[in-house]
Amino acid sequence: MLAKKERFQRRKYGWWWVTPKTRQWWVYIWIMILFLFIFHISWDWNDKIRLIITVVWLLILLIDIVPIMFTIDRDEREHKIEAISERNAAWFMVLILVSWILYDLIAWALQNEIRINYFMAWALFWWIIVKSISNYVLERKWE
Repeated sequence: MLAKKERFQRRKYGWWWVTPKTRQWWVYIWIMILFLFIFHISWDWNDKIRLIITVVWLLILLIDIVPIMFTIDRDEREHKIEAISERNAAWFMVLILVSWILYDLIAWALQNEIRINYFMAWALFWWIIVKSISNYVLERKWE
């Protein structure tokens, strides 16, 4: 497609985001996003057509950019920076999930109700499972 890995650098600002090296590729990404936005606010299409065009457009964008994210060249320092950033973001999200669950529990207890936010509970449960499996596999790999 249009995007080539030589035109991008490692992702710095979150998951699934590569940073263009040149102004032209920033323009490319913003035009892709702007087209979708203009399409949604300007044409009076029915919801089914709007959904189909949106999905096709996003698939084109993803097919163009996602391979770059997996093949972009990074040195050891960049791997380490990314790993630490991902770890910090994950722990912050866990803190937010736990805080939200505690807030819900306190609010419900004050109303004399016992309810569980299953979405939050499942998110924490699967975080523990994924972290445990990752630790187990990595410890075995590096022994």
